Amino acid sequence: MTIDAPAGLEWAARRLDELGHRATGPAEPVKASAWSMVYTFPTPDGRVWFKANGGDTRYEAGLAAALGRWAPDRVLAPLAVEPERGWQLLPDGGTPLRELPTNTDPGTWGRFLAGYAELQRRVTPYAGEMLALGVPDHRPESMPGQLEALLDAPDLVIADDARAALRRLRPEYDEACARLAAAGPAASVQHDDLHSNNMLPMPDGDRFFDWGDASVAHPFATLLVTLRSFAYTLDLKTDDPVVLRVRDAYLEPWGLGRDGPALVELATWTGIPGRALSWRRALVEAGPADIEAHGDAVAGWLTDLLEPR
Repeated sequence: MTIDAPAGLEWAARRLDELGHRATGPAEPVKASAWSMVYTFPTPDGRVWFKANGGDTRYEAGLAAALGRWAPDRVLAPLAVEPERGWQLLPDGGTPLRELPTNTDPGTWGRFLAGYAELQRRVTPYAGEMLALGVPDHRPESMPGQLEALLDAPDLVIADDARAALRRLRPEYDEACARLAAAGPAASVQHDDLHSNNMLPMPDGDRFFDWGDASVAHPFATLLVTLRSFAYTLDLKTDDPVVLRVRDAYLEPWGLGRDGPALVELATWTGIPGRALSWRRALVEAGPADIEAHGDAVAGWLTDLLEPR
């Protein structure tokens, strides 16, 4: 089912009226891809955002609504959702961190990651409910089977030598997943694309949004993308002491002491196939333009698993 933008915009305008936020002008397009379309509506109270998910990412609307109920002070809670169609109306959260001078401040990133850790800890008891909403299962115990299925998929475009090398890696990968599952912490929401453009410093507290890549997984797997993004922002190596201090700010709420960094290493390595699966879900309905721009993302993430740890 491809994105039906006209029907979604009609729904969004109707819901705005019902909520007392009547649009004062036409919807304006912000972005369009195979996996999401985003528009803004002008209203007397400011902008309201409409997002429609495509591909196999439609679960985002239901997840965003649930997170808004469970942790309204940590996420940008939707004003309205249509979960089966993957539609959501969102309030304007202001300027994301990426567009602010503090985007290069390690202390600000550390504050956000500590807050994100608290969000994960708070919603851990709802992992089963998230899975029931259709959020993908990327828990460590499920990942060996999912990696095997992906490598066996006839439509996976990847070099033969890379596929063979990944199959040889399976025993090490399976053992690492088993160790991670036994070590904990328990699975929770895992954003899987958390960077500063998805972080909102708001007057009443920091918020997180954009859950289209999210899964139920080992919580620390989030840092695979987040620490790379932070290091790129400051032009640092991922093992730079500044990056590690941000990692430690995330770990502090978990209270794991010396065990924390080793678990981060294990979770981010075993989480690499999860990123490949996220892109596979996003591209399932992709047209030529999206395939040209992002078609190598699945294989690209998979081959990252072969890099020295």
